[in-house]
Amino acid sequence: MIKIYPEENRHSADHGWLQCNFSFSFADYYDPENMSFGPLRVFNDDVIQPLEGFGTHPHRDMEIVTFVLKGELKHEDNTGGNEILRPGEVQRMSAGTGILHSEMNSSPDEATNSLQLWFLPSEKGLTPSYEQRPYDQEAARNELLPVVSGRLQSEGVTFINQDLTIYMSNLEAGKTLSFTQGPGRRIYLFVIEGELMLNRTSLLGKRDAARITDMTQLDIESFGGCRFMLIDLP
Repeated sequence: MIKIYPEENRHSADHGWLQCNFSFSFADYYDPENMSFGPLRVFNDDVIQPLEGFGTHPHRDMEIVTFVLKGELKHEDNTGGNEILRPGEVQRMSAGTGILHSEMNSSPDEATNSLQLWFLPSEKGLTPSYEQRPYDQEAARNELLPVVSGRLQSEGVTFINQDLTIYMSNLEAGKTLSFTQGPGRRIYLFVIEGELMLNRTSLLGKRDAARITDMTQLDIESFGGCRFMLIDLP
């Protein structure tokens, strides 16, 4: 089953320094029918104004993955992590037994657009850790490029403590991709830019999402080109 969640159905708020869009219950948005999808607990699409951000705050027992679509995001934590995240890179933080970190837009003149995803870990009480690395954006052209995974152990793929894989793809106009997974698993698909068609029946536009269950074969087609994220979940 393919269930589409249009962009306008997200919970949105404008705090001046922060414009946020929540795909699941988060902060002051609470919907008991929209708490998670498998281990995917949070999918936030944020715009952070220059020299603004989230001061030091704690996390525990959560796998947090961040992508920057535009601008830059400075990360600091009490494990020694201190880097600036930019487009074409991915950051994974395992909060484990407890971590303190901050996230700030370090640019004085450009807003930052980031996607932040939270996943429940495969087990609680892990040692906190942090990893950031670039991924090959050209290799994602007309392909599903794994960038974060607890299933695929290969060079260039960032490890996460959960049985999932995050793929990025830049699909050119007129191209088609197919994705196959085992029975009993889930797919979460999010369109970053452009539009695409799923199994020739479901059309998604920019910032639309699909939660897919009970399907082992997914065909993805784009008529005008698109950029999207696909997450293979237990």
